[in-house]
Amino acid sequence: MRKTMIAAVLGSMALSLAACGGKGDDKLGHDVEKAYDNRADAMEQAADNMKDQADQIRKSGKQQADAIDDADVNAQAMTDEQKAALINGSEKLR
Repeated sequence: MRKTMIAAVLGSMALSLAACGGKGDDKLGHDVEKAYDNRADAMEQAADNMKDQADQIRKSGKQQADAIDDADVNAQAMTDEQKAALINGSEKLR
């Protein structure tokens, strides 16, 4: 009788433990976390790409400034529109 009682108690304990976390929420939680990690990775990659683009823009601006300086451009003889075109990048020194 005592063995049967112990077996019944152990069985009910095992059954109650099996019920805990057995609703699939662990997998769902993992999937949600993974999806957020993937989004964060994509944002970091986009930020890296934008940094590379910003570096290239700075490099182009430096090259344009050096070209203007090397050409010894007479800025006083230029119109405001010509100066603005060089500054905003719509025109390059040829």
